[in-house]
Amino acid sequence: MTTPLAEVLDGQHAAELRKAARALLREPLLLARGPHADAFRLVRRHASELRAWFDRNTGWALHVDAEAARLRKVPGHLADPTHPAREAGRAGAPFTRRRYVLLCLALAALERGEAQVALGRLAGQVVLDAADPPLVAAGIRFTLDRRDERLDLAAVVRLLLKLGVLRRVAGDEEAYVNGAGDVLYDVERRVLASLLATRRGPSTVQAGTLDERLAELVAETALDSDDLRFLAMRRSLTRRLLDDPVLYYDRLTDAELAYLTRQRGFLIARITELTGLVPEVRAEGIAMVDPDDDLTDVRMPEQGTHGHVTLLLTEHLAKADGPVSVSDLRGEVRELSVRYGGFWSKTAKEPGAEAELVEQALGKLAALGLITRRGDTITPRPALARYAVGETVVREPRTSRMPQQRKADRQ
Repeated sequence: MTTPLAEVLDGQHAAELRKAARALLREPLLLARGPHADAFRLVRRHASELRAWFDRNTGWALHVDAEAARLRKVPGHLADPTHPAREAGRAGAPFTRRRYVLLCLALAALERGEAQVALGRLAGQVVLDAADPPLVAAGIRFTLDRRDERLDLAAVVRLLLKLGVLRRVAGDEEAYVNGAGDVLYDVERRVLASLLATRRGPSTVQAGTLDERLAELVAETALDSDDLRFLAMRRSLTRRLLDDPVLYYDRLTDAELAYLTRQRGFLIARITELTGLVPEVRAEGIAMVDPDDDLTDVRMPEQGTHGHVTLLLTEHLAKADGPVSVSDLRGEVRELSVRYGGFWSKTAKEPGAEAELVEQALGKLAALGLITRRGDTITPRPALARYAVGETVVREPRTSRMPQQRKADRQ
């Protein structure tokens, strides 16, 4: 029997919508040209449906024009440090405090500037802005006198190139760092204008502490009715189910937990329908698992020395009865290097290398919601138990009379 044409078209539409939604979750900023051009066209084709879904279920605004599609995501945890901005290069080192400041200053300078800018001119404007008394009082110092400062600015520019805010016309950042040349860029002003993902302008925020300022930047309208409060909880829970590796019940307020208990089936079904994520519901929380394994920025297990060390430390932590100190984990890595060092890189076996190996492993485990860290104390979280390895059990082979019987039959 042939499938009716309407069902075929509905299936194609649902598949395209899912592909477009996954593309936005993977890359919240998609450009009309470049490596994500196909995904951009798909998002633009289904922009109205996607905009309505994200607004209704997450509160995230979707802006689409002829040059870019921008999903303005608000994280579930505003002060989560486990997913930092990273260098655009292969190493992917996380941004330091100074690089974040330089990124903000560079964006401000580009907003005031022309359609083209040279790196040297941009650097000069950043130096002037960094001398602002409040920044100086906060301990920010940037003069371009040292190579490491120029390297920091080059890292910021490469991130802006990756995001599509800048487009290189001539020159190379490495030559600028070495003092041997300059670089010219086109400024993509529409992309630049779409970067800010706040509900109000940062200059209007009057709060004192960092946490208060972050909360004020993304605060919703006054929740003065039950319907608005329920809507805010639904959006918050959906954001965390989409963004967080694990939604732990002990991280929810009593009101959020009660709402999730009542509406869990509805929330999960809507997410699965749009994204294809599969729910894993346990006593401690919920994880939305991706069968296609392409909606994560942190993978585990992973190949290479760091991936192997992380997996071995995960097994060690899964067997722990309680919190473990960082020094204990370093000692564990030293012991592991004796057994597995032949499979590791040469630098990983050098004296003192265990400190960096442990830090990289802990950063990954924290980003995946498998541990919590307070100073030098590491506490395993329930989801870590999936990596536990049980004791080996050797069973005696079962004897079977069948071969003998068949042999007897042949005789």
